[in-house]
Amino acid sequence: MSKSTLESLIGATAYDERGDKIGKVKQIYLDNQSGAPTWAAVSTGFFSHDSLVPLAGAEHLPDDGSLRLHVDKELVKTAPFHDGSRISAQSEQELFQHYHVDPRAAGWNAEGRPRIRPEDDAPMTHGNQSRTVTGQSDTARYGDDSMVRSEEQLRVDTESEEIGTARLHKSVVTEEQTFKVPVTHEEVHVEREPITDRSGRATIGEEDREVTLHADQVHVDKETVPVERVRLAVDEVDDETTVSETVRKERVEAEGIDDRRRQEP
Repeated sequence: MSKSTLESLIGATAYDERGDKIGKVKQIYLDNQSGAPTWAAVSTGFFSHDSLVPLAGAEHLPDDGSLRLHVDKELVKTAPFHDGSRISAQSEQELFQHYHVDPRAAGWNAEGRPRIRPEDDAPMTHGNQSRTVTGQSDTARYGDDSMVRSEEQLRVDTESEEIGTARLHKSVVTEEQTFKVPVTHEEVHVEREPITDRSGRATIGEEDREVTLHADQVHVDKETVPVERVRLAVDEVDDETTVSETVRKERVEAEGIDDRRRQEP
């Protein structure tokens, strides 16, 4: 596999086998014997350190800058801790067991097919022969008269997590309502009409006459009717937060120069 192919993996977005985002690839570890890429250090955002993920069965898609891993995201969250140095034989065996990876087929090529390691008991990435392809954090010497100055750089990623819940609750309350209702009722009064024709006979005695009076009576009834639909709507609000972290950087100082000049970044 060419060096350019490996370097193209640095910064790629890693996804698990279900398509869930894991994080950014920061470092690639090569097998001591075969030179095949074996592990990738991914900045997941789960912890302050990077997580190691196996490259066996992975598929690199340069068009969208993604790396599809043959591993579940939950396994990455619980992977054994690694401090970013060379992987010891014991640490590698723990990683093999955690990810259920066959050590004999742990290598990877650009087509995603596994590469077989030459010896069953040979460690993948440890000792003085281990090699690492990195982004900004690689430190090495080139020739006899030059050195590479490295520094740590912060890479910030975000992950959605639950911060609380909201709920709707319906309760029953009472209130007093007053209405004015128009009504009618009947009243009686006396009308008198003089008689001008006195040809008829008249008698004197007691006599009664009755009339029935009416009035509107108000009756109140209750009916339950729907009046409003209420739901919870979630809005995504853009915000900004400040994070701080301490980083290290190397400083190069020259000695034995006549003008005693020091070179600092």
